Amino acid sequence: MWKDFFYFSKKERRGIVFLLGMIVTIIGIWLVSPYLIEESDKDTNQESFEEMERFLAGIKIIEQQRNASFKKKEVVKRKVVLAPFEPNLADSIEFLQLGLPSFIAHNIIRYRQAGGKFATAEAFSRIYGITEEQFHTLEPYIYISESFQKKPDTLRYAKVEKRDTLAFYKYPEGTLVDLNRADTTELKKIPGIGIGIAQAIVAYRNRLGGFYDVAQLQELKWVTSDIQRWFKVENCPIHRINANKASLDRLRAHPYINYYQARVIVEFRKKKDKLKSLSQLSLYEEFAEKDLERLSHYLTFD
Repeated sequence: MWKDFFYFSKKERRGIVFLLGMIVTIIGIWLVSPYLIEESDKDTNQESFEEMERFLAGIKIIEQQRNASFKKKEVVKRKVVLAPFEPNLADSIEFLQLGLPSFIAHNIIRYRQAGGKFATAEAFSRIYGITEEQFHTLEPYIYISESFQKKPDTLRYAKVEKRDTLAFYKYPEGTLVDLNRADTTELKKIPGIGIGIAQAIVAYRNRLGGFYDVAQLQELKWVTSDIQRWFKVENCPIHRINANKASLDRLRAHPYINYYQARVIVEFRKKKDKLKSLSQLSLYEEFAEKDLERLSHYLTFD
């Protein structure tokens, strides 16, 4: 075959070589072209992906700028902190922290500057602008210092007691009255006790849940040791508060539990489930030994 090649003329041989070269070139291009196209597509796709990322990043920046501008216009809400307060002494910041609007805080300050005072919690509800709902929310946290409380008319009590002493039958010396069962009518039969003191004893007994000792009468004003000798405390059931179920307001309504002690009990229940005995409260500084002794008669842990 190759020998036949040399029988062609020089011109014919050149033509054959040229044709063979063209064929080899065409085949080579055909074999390499898919790889070139694929590489080109990769470059194009990469550029498109990067362009899309830049577009999305631009949108995100615009959105962040818009949100920032809205946040500047938003009104920042104050955090409401409900805590005991004295309306005669609290400043405007304390009123705002309690959730009152600034104009009501301003009204309270102006009222005090004009010489106004709050002798009772109900007096606070008469401030212009305070709604009934706002007052009921704050009422459990209002306390009035003794210096601002309305002083009782001791002369009026004295006159009433003297008139009652003459108008009603009085028990003879040596009579003992059950402190937990006597009503106001029976209490007024004791020398030295009129309607005012009788009502005060019954009201305090209801708040306590009952007396466990006659000496508790010393916690009431106008009750002297001379009056205590007319009483006795028999085995009468005392109404107890369930320390594991009572609300904070119910606990602090008891004369022997203040706001901070009630809060300790409620927080203890939240963190450690249930109270089992008063000894668990002895670890807190809010409870003195005297407090625990008195509360032992009024708390239950069922």
